[in-house]
Amino acid sequence: MKLRSTLLLCLSLLGLCTLGIKPSEAHVSVEDFDSIKLYTLKNEAGMTVKITNYGAIITSIIVPDRDGKMGDVALGYNRVEDYINAVDKPYFGAVVGRYGNRIAKGKFTIDGETYTLAVNNGENHLHGGVVGFDKVVWDAKPLEGDGWSGLELTYKAKDMEEGYPGNLKLKVTYKLTMTNELVVDYFATTDKKTPVNVTQHTYFNLAGEGEGTILDHELMINANQFTPVDEGLIPTGELRDVEGTPFDFRTPKKIGRDVGKDNEQLRFGLGYDHNFVLDKSGNDKAMTLAARVKDPKSGRVLEVHTTEPGIQFYGGNFLDGRLRGKSGKPYVHRGGFCLETQHFPDSPNQPNFPSTILSPGEEYRTTTTFKFSAE
Repeated sequence: MKLRSTLLLCLSLLGLCTLGIKPSEAHVSVEDFDSIKLYTLKNEAGMTVKITNYGAIITSIIVPDRDGKMGDVALGYNRVEDYINAVDKPYFGAVVGRYGNRIAKGKFTIDGETYTLAVNNGENHLHGGVVGFDKVVWDAKPLEGDGWSGLELTYKAKDMEEGYPGNLKLKVTYKLTMTNELVVDYFATTDKKTPVNVTQHTYFNLAGEGEGTILDHELMINANQFTPVDEGLIPTGELRDVEGTPFDFRTPKKIGRDVGKDNEQLRFGLGYDHNFVLDKSGNDKAMTLAARVKDPKSGRVLEVHTTEPGIQFYGGNFLDGRLRGKSGKPYVHRGGFCLETQHFPDSPNQPNFPSTILSPGEEYRTTTTFKFSAE
């Protein structure tokens, strides 16, 4: 049945408009989010995901714990102004790009021509620049399918926007399934060669947003190597084995177990803020398990699967309690973690890393799934 025919105008105390025809079917609801829209995806299991078309931001992910108690596990805000005005610009829940992560000194060269980007992270470029994809208003269209509800977000980044060449047409879709999976698909085309590395920047705390630190969370990362960095968090170009280092998460361990060890890489990152080289078992584009996290207290589990070659594990090192989220509780130091599926940082300047250059006639396409459960 076409979406148009399912549109019901419902009046309620919340002024909510609901798309759908039966309570048992997948549906998408939408409400005013100040001048922006806030879309709600919900499945029969009770999992709820809220997304705004400002920055393609995931504002909320509500999932059950082992006892069936629902809790919001995504750091974020209730008002769009808070996203716009947040100190330190933490990128809560946003889609970041045109290039997620860092580019050294904000420069790269394609076919002999050097491009200069904004320097917004020390002497380097971070997450697309001053006005990246996290700070623009996307076009949004609710989606529905057999057993899932979703949202399609599109944005056209103009040639030389933030210094990047090419008119880039980008589409991101979020799909919530009946098995508590949030599937994120990325698509892009360009009319000039340009680097593209788009990722999702949600901060998670599986105990609940604002519920202390994530240091007792048990993390597994499916990676035998990581990319060590210099003091500016730019990769050196080396692929270093994790064995014998604090970066060995091949078997689950508490995030806090080794974070305080005397280690140069941990000093540079003020903790974990590093790209891990995922074990793709010889199939570089395969959908594979990248990471698994469990909160022992609540029993909530997050699995991340992706087609990407890398994942940035960030342990909330710059959170310091100044930011207060939806619950009004402060987001304390290491009060959330990010698992950003990606190509490697600074790849345009690193010839030995997998290429991030998208050419005319090609399609950029990646998929990442965040699957929630409890045990």
